[in-house]
Amino acid sequence: MKTGDLVDDFEATDQHGATRRLSELLSAGPVVLYFYPKAFTPGCTREACHFRDMNAELRAVGAQAVGVSADAVDRQAAFDEKHSLGFPLLSDPDRHLARMFGVKRPGPIFNKRATFVIDTDRRILTVISSELNMNVHADQAIAALRGRRGADLMGTPQPLGDAATTRSEEEARR
Repeated sequence: MKTGDLVDDFEATDQHGATRRLSELLSAGPVVLYFYPKAFTPGCTREACHFRDMNAELRAVGAQAVGVSADAVDRQAAFDEKHSLGFPLLSDPDRHLARMFGVKRPGPIFNKRATFVIDTDRRILTVISSELNMNVHADQAIAALRGRRGADLMGTPQPLGDAATTRSEEEARR
């Protein structure tokens, strides 16, 4: 999936065993859906904790983080509990969501690390991909959402496509 695409509604089980639907998550505001390869690995732990630490900024722009990996529900629950993450972690053991978003790798290899900022109309505002910079996912998502919010406040159309991604990348470099 890419910037501007419309995301089909989906459902998955979170770390508490509850079924979550994208449409229900979006009723509270934009969703920052981030795919991570495997709970408890050093990089995934850094990324998840950065999303946790940036939660106030995400909330300030009306958004929430939602993590996705192929880990089982009980592993997601242990990951959340150990690091006090406080946001939904979706279990995608058959990697259906990973395929849907284009982040599934072949065979048993873990998913790609990618983040999709999804607006309340189910359109993707921006896509962030970095396997090595764990902080860039939350930071660029917030920058994209701030740009969206500024456009909404001014009554101008929100940026889509490469312009949104480019602005997010430029803001993250500053």
